[in-house]
Amino acid sequence: MKGKLAKDLQKGDKILIGGEELVVESIELSEIGKQGTQKCRIETKKSSGEKIILVRPADYPFNCT
Repeated sequence: MKGKLAKDLQKGDKILIGGEELVVESIELSEIGKQGTQKCRIETKKSSGEKIILVRPADYPFNCT
């Protein structure tokens, strides 16, 4: 299992969250905010077709498969 930061994810990457594999559909980076970090809005899809949206700091680590 390899790791990637939220800002380095790309469409089609598969990430693990809560023991479930999610496929990245799209990613948007925000400008640097009050806390001094960028935020990433990541749209993902489960294998069942359910869409999940995650918002994480740009330097948040994800486990990729």
